[in-house]
This record gives sequence, C-alpha cells and structure tokens, in this order.
Amino acid sequence: MNEDIRRIYTDILHKELVPAMGCTEPIAVAYSAALARSVLGEIPESVNLKVSGNIIKNVKSVIVPHTGSRKGLVTAAAAGICFGREDKELEVLSDASEEDIKKLDSYISSAEITVEKSDSDCPFDIQTEVRRGESTAYVRIAGHHTNVVKISKNGETVLEKPFSDKNVRASENRKLLNIKDIVDYADSVGTNEIKDVLERQIEYNMSIAEEGMKGGYGAEIGKILLRSYGNSVQNRAKAWAAAGSDARMNGCELPVVINSGSGNQGMTASIPVIIYARECSISQELLLRALAVSNLVTVHLKDGIGSLSAYCGATSAGAGAGAGICYLYGGKYEQIAHTVVNALAINSGMICDGAKASCAAKIASAVEAGLLGWQMTQHDREFHGGDGIVAKGVESTIDAVSRLARDGMRTTDAEILNLMLQN
Repeated sequence: MNEDIRRIYTDILHKELVPAMGCTEPIAVAYSAALARSVLGEIPESVNLKVSGNIIKNVKSVIVPHTGSRKGLVTAAAAGICFGREDKELEVLSDASEEDIKKLDSYISSAEITVEKSDSDCPFDIQTEVRRGESTAYVRIAGHHTNVVKISKNGETVLEKPFSDKNVRASENRKLLNIKDIVDYADSVGTNEIKDVLERQIEYNMSIAEEGMKGGYGAEIGKILLRSYGNSVQNRAKAWAAAGSDARMNGCELPVVINSGSGNQGMTASIPVIIYARECSISQELLLRALAVSNLVTVHLKDGIGSLSAYCGATSAGAGAGAGICYLYGGKYEQIAHTVVNALAINSGMICDGAKASCAAKIASAVEAGLLGWQMTQHDREFHGGDGIVAKGVESTIDAVSRLARDGMRTTDAEILNLMLQN
C-alpha cells in the first residue's frame, strides 16, 4: 500500500489507543481543573465550570475514580484540583491515596464550586475558571478530551490556538480512512509498528473485563449474559465486553485503552476480537492485524459523527468488532465491507443518554449487531442500498450514518439532556 497512508494509519492507532482511568468525560473535567489549579499556582477557593450539554450528560451518572464512589461534575472538578496530576492527562487521577480522598471531602464542603451550561455550539466544551483572592486562572478544552485551546492567568493569555465552536469534523488525515485501505493496511503493516500499542490494549482491556466478571459492579450485565445464555464464544464476546463496562462505569480504578476518546468504545472494539482469537487459538500476529482492522474501522465510523452526540458510540465499535472478527476468519475487503454495512443497518439509532451502568447492556447489543452482520456475510446475505438508510457501497453508508448522528439527531440530543435533568 501507499507508504504515506501506511504511516498515517499507524500514527492514528498510536494517537487513539491511549490509556485512561475512568470514564473519559469526567476525567477530562478533572484534567481541566488540575491544569487550572497548576496555572493558578495554589488551591483555588472558588471554581466555575461552563460545560456543554454533552459533558453534563456524560458526567452526571458515572462514578469518578478515587472519589469514594461519588459522581458528577463537582466531584470531577474537585478531584482534579485536590490531587490531579495534569501531566498525566487522561490518567490525571491515577495517583490518588486515601489521604487524598479525605482532602476531597473537606474541599467539596469548603470551596464554592458552580456549574453552568456553556452557550457554545461545540458538543465537547469544558471551561474551568478558578480563583483565590485576586488571582484567577482559566482553561478551556474543546473538541476532544485533551485539546486545550486556551489558558490564561489573571486575564493574560498564556496559550491560545484556533478552534471551531461547531461540531468538530475529521482531520485531513482521518479523511484518508476507508475500509479498503484499512484491510490493505492490516494485511501489510509490519506488526512491530503496532505491537506495543495493541498488546497494551489486550492487557488493559482484558484485565478490566476480568475484574468486571469477578466484582459486583453496576447491573452486572456481563455476569447475567453468561448465566442466562451460556458459555458459547458468541455470548462470551458480548459478556466480557459488557463486564468491562460494568466495572468501568461503576468505580473500578483499572485503566483501559480507549478508542475515539472512549473507554467503552475501546473495549467494544477489542475484547470480542480477543475472545474469538483465543477460542480458535489464532496466532498473536493475526490477532494484532485483526485488532488493527477493528480499531481503525471504529475510528473511521466515529470520525464523521464527532466526539459526542445523541448516537451511541458503541454502535460504531460493535461494527468495528464485527469487522475484526471477520478478518480473523479470513474475510477480505468485500466480506468486511458487508459486515460493516449490515451492522450499521441493524443498530444505528441507539441513543446515547450519558455514561452510566446501562452502557454495558448497550455494548452487548452493539457486539451482537456486529456479530450478526458478520454471520450474514458467512451465509452470503447482506442489506442493499435503498434498504432504509443503507446507501450504495460501504463508504456511502458510513457517510449516511454520520449525517444521521451528527446532524439529524441534534434535536434528539437536546431532548435527551432535558429528560435527564428532570431526574
């Protein structure tokens, strides 16, 4: 394949598949707060958060790691200020101690922490202003979890870079992603180029899935699936992916390797592929190539949608998992393309109503759609252009789903937030 495209695809994997502890939206809030405290140079006595509706949605109901099972924006910001390590970005809270948690109790009760909805059109917007006495600091993150676009101290700009208030679209490099080249890349890339990042994904994501199976996290969707539907490889693929989310959404402090800014998507794209590979004693090299397919397909599907929307990102990752499993079993471009189209036709429209325990069940549904999409290709069956939102060709279908999620569901997103804030 073209050497420039190969290099870009490898770079995408290294940039996307990074570790994070806890749900990435509250962690991004904690990162912003920790950075603001660092710029201020002291512990602030007041904090004002202005965040987009999607941030409110994704932080409201999920446990923030190392906070004694607390939830919400105030908790995330306070944790970042009390013991956040801003240099660790999405692992900002990973070094917390018991003493730190005690400091958190005191800080939440004594500091003035306020939360407002941002008036920005950007779905991913976190603005943190901190104050102590006459000193102030301000940090803004927009577009994605670590994209710091402005820092100021006492009204003077320290850092500023251009960004759009609108929904962030894929970069020029990401626009080079397509299913045919993804398959060519997986066939030809030297595994030494991707081994470290993918083996870390295997280690981290299988560890948290195992913890989800052992512990009593959330609604225990992973355990329920195994108890109810048995130990087939198809059911284990769904159950273990769900178990990882059970743990992650409900306070487990193990890190995960994310995809498209999401730990749930990182687990959905990887764990089913790993389960199938182990069932069939697939070589490590073939597993790495299949994970390259599943992860890049997931990134490709998600890029056109944007970082946050009313469209559940697990749908994209489930299609990615189906594509990766198809590759494991010898599928070529046509079979993988049909798997992706089938999976999107089955499950597109599943809403995102924030990060919480039920994400585990949505992951199970997304993996099932990916597996059914693959099984359809095994039996020479597929959905065709003109079947609902399915368009002619895999790339046209991906574009149609992106428009549905990014533009068509904008009003849905606002209504979801209204409903959530009533509860």
